Amino acid sequence: MRLRVRGPAGQSTVTLEDLATVEDLHTVIAEKTGLTTYDAKYGYPDIKPLDLSIFAPGQKITDIGINLNGEQLIITKREDGANGGTQHQQEQQHIDIRVPPSQQPRKEHAQDSDDPPEIASPEHSGTFVLRIMPDDNSCLFRAVGSAVTGGMDTMNELRSVVAQTIQANPDVYSEAVLEKKTDDYCRWIQNENSWGGGIELSILSKHFDIEICSIDVQSLRTDRFNEGAPTRCIVVYSGIHYDTIALSPSDPPFTHAYAPPDFDTKIFDAADPVVLDKALDLCKVLNSKHYFTDTAGFRIRCNTCKGIFIGEKGAAQHATQTGHYDFGEAD
Repeated sequence: MRLRVRGPAGQSTVTLEDLATVEDLHTVIAEKTGLTTYDAKYGYPDIKPLDLSIFAPGQKITDIGINLNGEQLIITKREDGANGGTQHQQEQQHIDIRVPPSQQPRKEHAQDSDDPPEIASPEHSGTFVLRIMPDDNSCLFRAVGSAVTGGMDTMNELRSVVAQTIQANPDVYSEAVLEKKTDDYCRWIQNENSWGGGIELSILSKHFDIEICSIDVQSLRTDRFNEGAPTRCIVVYSGIHYDTIALSPSDPPFTHAYAPPDFDTKIFDAADPVVLDKALDLCKVLNSKHYFTDTAGFRIRCNTCKGIFIGEKGAAQHATQTGHYDFGEAD
């Protein structure tokens, strides 16, 4: 493999063996440019960013899904604080990578699904409990649907709401926001194998005029969609999966929920601060039991080109560069 490396001090032509790894390429770039931290681009005249940090160091260059043979790498010194993208871009990448459940990295569940965490709430004469959604690609739609429509099997209708909203608001949901053409995204989100994320939560919260609070189990961060609405529901995001928080009626001391889900309350007064506090307490229990998948650290394989990447960031950048969106867990 031959490629040119152009750095601040000039250009060099280098030759790498077919079995050369990403780490080998790092070494060559450092030797030729004198830079250990840098930004790389390739693909003249259609220049694209190349973030080598998203690939495993031992991965072969020929397996990263980008053909660098004959390319010119443009290497520039990385400025302090550079992070490879704006916060908005990083959040958008986060919701665009959907790993099919049969290929998802395994996470340690806090308890069996038949015995989820429970948080006593004497203020509400009940117990807050996690209602676990099926491990399929519609978990977000099931989680929201179980709260706002009273049933989990409204996935197709909710997907249609998302698609229709996007089509009706092309200025809001542009290609830059969707990172796909509008028609392509609308077809894609209506496929039962496509995951939902931040865009879908935002659209559905406005459509139903409800605040949707999404609590991230790993970071315990709460994201509020359509904040200011009079009522709210709460979903729990564990890295690759969404569940729903419900209030189940119970008896003093309200430490155990015994009523079937049909008696759940999943819509709450947004002015009641106790609800969100109890939901966060429940997520702290889940966090202590490692009920989440570390999407920044697990290895992902592109099922299209077989490249291997580290975390959602790596997969997202690969998807942007190549248009490949079919990912699974790497061995």
